[in-house]
Amino acid sequence: MYLIAQNGQLNSFDIYHKRGYLACMLPQWIIEKKRDGVELSEEEIHSLIAGYTDGTVPDYQMSAFAMAVFMRGMTFAETAFLTDAMMKSGDILDISHISKPKADKHSTGGIGDKVSLVLAPLVACCGVVVPMLSGRGLGITGGTLDKLESIPGYRTNLSTREFLKILQKCGCSIMGQTAELAPADKKLYALRDVTGTVPSIPLIAASIMSKKLAEGTDVLTLDVKCGKGAFMKTLEQARELARTIVEIGARSNTPTNALVTDMNQPLGRTVGNALEVVEAVETLRGNGSTDLLEETIELSAEMLILTGTCHSKGEAAVLLKKQIDSGAAYEKFKEMITLHGGSPQAIDKTSTLPSASIQTFFSSPKAGYIVEVNAEQVGRACIVLGAGRKAVDEDIDHAVGISKIVKVGEWVERDQPLMLIHANDQTRLNNAVALLKDAVQISDKEAGVPSLILDRISI
Repeated sequence: MYLIAQNGQLNSFDIYHKRGYLACMLPQWIIEKKRDGVELSEEEIHSLIAGYTDGTVPDYQMSAFAMAVFMRGMTFAETAFLTDAMMKSGDILDISHISKPKADKHSTGGIGDKVSLVLAPLVACCGVVVPMLSGRGLGITGGTLDKLESIPGYRTNLSTREFLKILQKCGCSIMGQTAELAPADKKLYALRDVTGTVPSIPLIAASIMSKKLAEGTDVLTLDVKCGKGAFMKTLEQARELARTIVEIGARSNTPTNALVTDMNQPLGRTVGNALEVVEAVETLRGNGSTDLLEETIELSAEMLILTGTCHSKGEAAVLLKKQIDSGAAYEKFKEMITLHGGSPQAIDKTSTLPSASIQTFFSSPKAGYIVEVNAEQVGRACIVLGAGRKAVDEDIDHAVGISKIVKVGEWVERDQPLMLIHANDQTRLNNAVALLKDAVQISDKEAGVPSLILDRISI
């Protein structure tokens, strides 16, 4: 048996419909209550989500609800009810037959964040199974699935049975949500991306936790991004989101902790789907950028400690670095790619991954120290280049993006390249260059290297 709960058993729509509740409560009345700042009941939230799942509540009403939540917020109780409703909108995986500890990591989204590509095989090499349900890009942030789909043949739409077989065989699998797992979240996730409702703490928390609780993981580590290239712009906002997620995990008996990490500059030196795969591969080979490796080790160590695999951060760091130095993590990544139908040759020879027809350096106007690389402007430039979506059903260009990005604290000479822009269209390139004009700030005074880990939140 792979599932412990079926739609018929847990469908909250049926439960509340039998009570006659929906006979006197229309979706628009629920939306109006939230619009006016009135706290919603568990019944109201469950009925709305169940209706959205079965199609009786259309996208335009759910868009209005999402905007009302964005504007008015939610209490913790409402957020917990929303999480539960979205989790129970579909099936819940039972992976208890896999004897090893199960752990997952989720990021709230950032610019150049390819940590999952490195972390999943790395942690799997340490004896922890990593079942990872990932998403596509939201707003200006890139999506793990979009990055993986730049690898020829890689399948993100596995069946539950295929997902479980891969987990049993190699210990890690990264795929998208199936139609059966948290389907309400899958629909709402795409809707938020094009309705300006992405940076909402209740919607982010419920989206993350409904998927993660539905996949049956034992423990969960969150990477809550904070800064210009994140949905949470301030440390206070990031801490609030982290606390909300950790509390939902505790309420659901899933030990959860969160690291708040800096996202004022891009993570690593690449932004863009195929470009980030290349950087992830280089990191697994031991040649990645310092900040990407540091953040991956920190998050991986949290997972190993939560599962009891290691007892301290130092012990975990030694074990993790051993997997990279020995080549085990790189081979594990190739194994996962192969089991998903992807080309292992594309990993061995990353030059065969999609590449852009136009490559242009963006050069420094003067000599000095790099004091800012604005992650938000870099992310917007990549959207303009075609690396992200402006509409739900829009195709993306896996080849475009930005590489060789300078880092805060580095010294550059006049006319030295600050980054390399990869484009397939001259007009898009020109528009991206305009956005990047003020993205990098240079000063005569040296700037310190910013801290990656800003806080740690746990129960």
